[in-house]
Amino acid sequence: MRQYTVIYERGGQNWSAYVPDLPGCIATAATREELEPLIREAVEFHVEGMRLHGEPVPEPTVEAGMVQVAI
Repeated sequence: MRQYTVIYERGGQNWSAYVPDLPGCIATAATREELEPLIREAVEFHVEGMRLHGEPVPEPTVEAGMVQVAI
């Protein structure tokens, strides 16, 4: 099992997600709730494709956090 960081972004009409450690691994949906299983499936599919093509699957290296600032 590996745990990859997923970045979620709210757009004007939808949500999108991408995995920085897996370039090209993205998903979109109308809501974040709909998006979460889709990005999980996208990661599984992406990794499967890499293995089928004999490409090394990268170790997770990206971490995300939040900071709070006064504005």
